[in-house]
Amino acid sequence: MDLSNIHHDVHKRKRKKRVGRGIGSGHGKTATRGSKGQWASAGANMPTPVFEGGHMPLFRRIPKRGFSNRTWRPSFLIVNVGTLNDLFADGATVDHASLRQAGLAKGPADGVRLLGEGELNRKLLVRVHHASKSAREKIAARGGTVEIVPPPAKPKRNKMKPRAQAGE
Repeated sequence: MDLSNIHHDVHKRKRKKRVGRGIGSGHGKTATRGSKGQWASAGANMPTPVFEGGHMPLFRRIPKRGFSNRTWRPSFLIVNVGTLNDLFADGATVDHASLRQAGLAKGPADGVRLLGEGELNRKLLVRVHHASKSAREKIAARGGTVEIVPPPAKPKRNKMKPRAQAGE
């Protein structure tokens, strides 16, 4: 071997295997899929990760009871009084926007829920959607105030007027 043939038959771009292009291609007839079986046809539904070989799947075998309102339940960001003490200065206003800016309120949520875990040494004005009794007491003891943000008003539907149809 010398430098004249070191790169012989070494290609940077390997050509795509073109299957189903006739007998002469070497990948004709069954197009590398074998003969018959689940995997041979183009429209076959490939098994999902939870597929259990054709018998009744576990999720369908177990009994289902009860009801969960998790789909419609509003989600709240949980914040403790002790963390407010560490991140906010004396006399600061604490609301949803300032908590996001401080890095406490991450992800989507419908509001903020304040709990009384930890100690508070500062006077704060707190605007949240819910506050526990102990959190209110700790803030009031330092001369701060807690304002509860009201939830959005429920839409009122005129029951005398029929709903608009999908095509209108």
